[in-house]
Amino acid sequence: MARWTYADIWETLAYVQPGRSALVHGERRVSWQAFSDRADGLARHLLDHGARHQDKVAFYLHNGPEYLEAFFACSKASLVHVNTNFRYGKSELVYLWNNADAIAAIFHGSFASIVEDARPEVPSIRTWLWVDDGSGPCPKWAQPYEQAVATPNSGRVRGSQARSGNDLLLLYTGGTTGMPKGVMWPQHELLMVTDASNGIRLPPEPDLDANGYSPAVRQRIESRAGPTSIPACPLMHGTGLFNSMNTLCLGGTIVTLTESRFSVTELFDTIEEHRAKSIFIVGDAFAKPILNALDREPDRWDLSSLRVILSSGVMWGNESKLGLLGHYPDLILVDAYGSSEAMGVGSSVSSKGTASETASFKLGENSIVIDDDGNLVRPGSGVVGRIGVRGHTPSGYYKDEVKTAAIFPVIDGVRYAIPGDYATVSEDGSICLLGRGSVCINTAGEKVFPEEVEEALKRVNSVEDAVVVGLPDDRFGQTVAAVVQAPADLARGAAIESVRAELAHYKAPRQLFVVPNLDRAANGKIDYQRWADYAATEATRSSPSGP
Repeated sequence: MARWTYADIWETLAYVQPGRSALVHGERRVSWQAFSDRADGLARHLLDHGARHQDKVAFYLHNGPEYLEAFFACSKASLVHVNTNFRYGKSELVYLWNNADAIAAIFHGSFASIVEDARPEVPSIRTWLWVDDGSGPCPKWAQPYEQAVATPNSGRVRGSQARSGNDLLLLYTGGTTGMPKGVMWPQHELLMVTDASNGIRLPPEPDLDANGYSPAVRQRIESRAGPTSIPACPLMHGTGLFNSMNTLCLGGTIVTLTESRFSVTELFDTIEEHRAKSIFIVGDAFAKPILNALDREPDRWDLSSLRVILSSGVMWGNESKLGLLGHYPDLILVDAYGSSEAMGVGSSVSSKGTASETASFKLGENSIVIDDDGNLVRPGSGVVGRIGVRGHTPSGYYKDEVKTAAIFPVIDGVRYAIPGDYATVSEDGSICLLGRGSVCINTAGEKVFPEEVEEALKRVNSVEDAVVVGLPDDRFGQTVAAVVQAPADLARGAAIESVRAELAHYKAPRQLFVVPNLDRAANGKIDYQRWADYAATEATRSSPSGP
């Protein structure tokens, strides 16, 4: 059975609508033809520098055209995208890139110093491509990205083996798995699950003609022009990347914001300038600043072109949905429930002044909730179970057969993705999400594994032991807090800064409390709930950095 790749679809679109803008970034516009041509140049460069079938390419980039161009290049040449959180520090980069077996890395210039520190510890990476962001000159050990995309080639580039819908992209996620794990998404599976929400669907098999173009793709954009969409969230995460790729598969235009930190003002200016139809966000971390700006200046911007706000990755509060609908009643607010491992699990759609309750979702057609014995949870029973999805799923975790078997089990001969979220099923079939059955912390869509932060805290002088928990937060869902076993005069601010120097800043505790003993059990285990309750109580009477 033939299977789709992104390159086959996007090359068709470049052929059919060469002059339309595919990518926009500030004053810069990249037409569909240029999008494909530049990706061909980059693909040729990577192959000429030793990349082979399904070799891994690390993306260490802020949002911008380069991210999507590089993904297109990887799909053309049957190479594998590896996302890299741009908040990561050196030790995290080294772990991820070694785990992924990366042979090339594409990075923005502002990351040059940290990349230079990491280079000696990632010997598998032979090609370093520097993207100019005005932060300084290209390092001597790297090559300018613009030179790479200008590499001469003889047209649509192919790797040494034929493209296949089984060609992978790797999406690294922390989740409940400890250190980041690479979720292996075959391109065809990801295309099918993201295409399921589109009004005009792709055929289940590619219909490429003798020239390698798809009549079905052409007919789809002739019947309905592709949308203009803005990923307000990072492309390095699945929410931003997967939804942007879906817009491009519809023949649309992706407009990326130019500021490295989220700016509501830039977002609104950009929506107004480009008459954007949809934006992609991650829950209240984005929705609340958006709503606050509208409340302050309701008449400053003309956002009437905006039709859809899509959120995924973290729960989106009912209050902020209602507030947004109060300003723009014609909006459709889509709260998509899923994860890096399981797409299309469920969704919640709010419009016309009514917002779905927080954490309440309608199950997708291929979704189930099973109890601990592997039985389906009966609607209205009140039984708590784990949410799973079948159909188009990843093939597992890269280089982790044990975790793959646990998260992607075969039930009655059918393979499911069951990432670990717990829920109950109401009588009407909707699910009420309860959260992960672990101690993973989700702060503004970023996953924080407590043990990693605990180990960093234990390396602080005078800290004998540590436990890290998540505290409820109105905007971010949760924030990171720590309780440490240490002398009462511990310099708490310095301890937090020590973690910031070692790990991504969002992993550092916002609040830190000191106790004489954490009372671990004889087996070394800690009572997370006890210390979460303690931290929550102390937080009500302490400053953010502690007393």
